[in-house]
Amino acid sequence: MNLSELLGVLGRRWYVMVPLTLLGLLTGGYLYTSVPVSYESQSSISLLDSTAVAKPAPTYGNPISNAGGSLVVTADVLIRTLQSTGAAQDLHDRAVTDPYTVGFAANASGPLLSLAVTGTDRAKVLKETQTLTDFAGEQLKALQQAAQVAPQYYVKAAPIVLPQTPVSKLKSRYQYMAAVVIAGTAGGFFLSFALESYALARRRRRGIPLPAPKPGRRAGGPRRGLILRRPLDSTTILTGYLALAFFIPSDLTLPALGGVGTPANVFALLGLLWYLASWLTGRITTAPGTRSARLAMCLLAAAVLMSYEAAAARGSAHEEVLGADRGLIGLLVWVSLVVLTTAGIQDRARLDTLMRRLVVLGTVVAAIGYYDFFAATNIADSITIPGLHSSAARIAAMDRGSFTRPRSTTAHPLEFGGMLAILVPFAVHQAFDPVRRHAGAMRRWAPVAIMAGALPLTVSRTSIIGAVLVVLVMAPRWKPQRRWTAIGLLVASVGVFKVLVPGLIGTITTLFSTFLSNSDSSTQARTVKYSAIVPYLKERPFFGRGFGTFTPDLYFFTDNQYMLTLAEMGLLGMVALLALFATGIHHGGAVRRLARDESDRELGQAFFASAVVGLVISATFDALSFPMFAGMFFLTLGAGGSYLGFLRRDAAAEQAAAAQAGQAAEATGTERSDTPAGRPSAPQLVES
Repeated sequence: MNLSELLGVLGRRWYVMVPLTLLGLLTGGYLYTSVPVSYESQSSISLLDSTAVAKPAPTYGNPISNAGGSLVVTADVLIRTLQSTGAAQDLHDRAVTDPYTVGFAANASGPLLSLAVTGTDRAKVLKETQTLTDFAGEQLKALQQAAQVAPQYYVKAAPIVLPQTPVSKLKSRYQYMAAVVIAGTAGGFFLSFALESYALARRRRRGIPLPAPKPGRRAGGPRRGLILRRPLDSTTILTGYLALAFFIPSDLTLPALGGVGTPANVFALLGLLWYLASWLTGRITTAPGTRSARLAMCLLAAAVLMSYEAAAARGSAHEEVLGADRGLIGLLVWVSLVVLTTAGIQDRARLDTLMRRLVVLGTVVAAIGYYDFFAATNIADSITIPGLHSSAARIAAMDRGSFTRPRSTTAHPLEFGGMLAILVPFAVHQAFDPVRRHAGAMRRWAPVAIMAGALPLTVSRTSIIGAVLVVLVMAPRWKPQRRWTAIGLLVASVGVFKVLVPGLIGTITTLFSTFLSNSDSSTQARTVKYSAIVPYLKERPFFGRGFGTFTPDLYFFTDNQYMLTLAEMGLLGMVALLALFATGIHHGGAVRRLARDESDRELGQAFFASAVVGLVISATFDALSFPMFAGMFFLTLGAGGSYLGFLRRDAAAEQAAAAQAGQAAEATGTERSDTPAGRPSAPQLVES
């Protein structure tokens, strides 16, 4: 269904679309004038170890020199205490009646807490923030007194950032407005196409012929309406999504939608509306044999919805409610990618085109990473687009050793490396694909060299683990000559990096050696947080605290997708997450088994490798919290299901053809046996 047909349906059902849209706009305008402006004041405190425990002792009697002590668990206990009902009542008795939040400070590896109060009276908010800051120190002291800790071993709470002048927070008002406007417009859209579907079904029952779709522009015809009548399919829509996802930094979002409001995600949601409109009007049917990916998404959706209900039942803070709402939007984006790839792509040639575009665009993003690495900058920081705002404070170029870690247009070097790691297998497959031999060696192998070469530049264990997994999964299926050639190229690549980028290989080797010896500070900081997840899991083991609610502003970074899933969605969410990875692995194995040629078998191995990479590296960072990595994972998950559907349909068609041929042969053989020469003579009547 093209844009002209979409607009035609909306035009015919204007009596539904127009009133609901106007209702949403009027309600949004009313909220803009009626919702008061809120103000927020923040402060920060750091937990300092006692002088009797700290080693080395504070230099020149300065207690702040102990701020690097390992007091993350103590900080977590204090946060839980301040969030308790008893603490809320005590603060209410001290005239703190506005909502407040307490959590780990963003981008902080130590016991640094952030306190915030939000209200409509600026003077009152500032006073309440000061009261909350003082109360935090009192509670810490009371906890230690209750545990009968000797005074010389007291952990102290030192204000690092004093209560700040309250600033206006217009985001909530914009979010309410956006919610009602989107609800009104989407409601009118769905109801319009539901009525159109009902009308078409009624015409079919009455035997009235359906109106034929308008043809596109004929050669030499007028160009008016060419864009509106241009054919649309899932590949075209997903290509638009890829272009927006790769070339607009993932931290630039629409202000009212938060971190999930990237232009790419909004475009994916519009693509889902297009598919539903086409499906309701009978212009597209679900591709058979592609249910596995959608079933896995149904399980994920069930886990997200149950965790959303759990978050609402426990009385979440306002920031957690917004996080849960953003989680639902993110789920719809992922569902859109899986549905468009599995159910929307009806032609295998178009799916091949999509995968080639995916590799080409990923290569461009990897090339931008080279510029970041050698220029020691972040090109994404220089990109500004009117109407889009950064969903988080932009970080400066991250260094490790003497090297700048590139992130290209992604949000973090880990996302950059993880995203490339799940795309490299498809670049390798396309390089070996006999169908593309005409493209020349340079065009086929340049994406492999650029993307694989960008992985070590991130100077992260995640990227190297991803690259190693790709080799371990794909190489055993190759012929010995190809396998040994690949091993030789890898060894030569290590030598090239040692010459062109001195010190890089040594830095990466040090990362793994310190990790294995448990002397790496970043690894220790992560493992300390793992134990802090256990109390949250025990509190809500089955459905978690709510998908999208465990934000660093309120809690802390987990740096592990599995730990984050346990905290947010509980055991059901963990089952759903593992089911996603298992489905991707199943797609790869099934494609490989059903393949009739070597190219398809290697494609199945590529899907297998990509899913295995996602399964393993999700333990090294909170993968699905990054929009570009999550988008590429779900797109490749759906693409694997779509390829599997094509192979299943081909196999079913061959079996049906073979069965028909067998029946025809059997019928022919029966006819031959009934010829006069072989036919028994009819009984003769003989007179007695």
